[in-house]
Amino acid sequence: MSKIKSVADLKMRRDKLRSASETLINATEPDSAIQVKVSMATCGIASGAKTVMEFFMEQLDRRNVVAVVTQTGCMGYCYAEPTIEVKLPGQEPVVFGFVDLKRADQIIEKYIKTGELVDGIIPVNYQTIDLKE
Repeated sequence: MSKIKSVADLKMRRDKLRSASETLINATEPDSAIQVKVSMATCGIASGAKTVMEFFMEQLDRRNVVAVVTQTGCMGYCYAEPTIEVKLPGQEPVVFGFVDLKRADQIIEKYIKTGELVDGIIPVNYQTIDLKE
């Protein structure tokens, strides 16, 4: 984050924060927005998830990609931390493992912007169980 050196810098920073907060406030229909969930359980944090989450927040904003970036608890992929889940509008979520800053950049440029899959996808290994009889 750059230092604020003038009133103009302060106003720019204020406008940027307003824009970011409006994105979160206006995300009343989450299925219509790009969603990035970063696993921030203990194992994720220890593996660098906080840095990855900050990177997504900063870079998506810098690249003018409207997205909601949130943190979540354990996704159950401790062996592959840091892990993130990306849900593009109208598509099933995709979980990526071993996400460092280089892979995060690839995910933004290829998957989020163009829908092109990139290495590091963790296959779904569970099924939803219907408890209704």
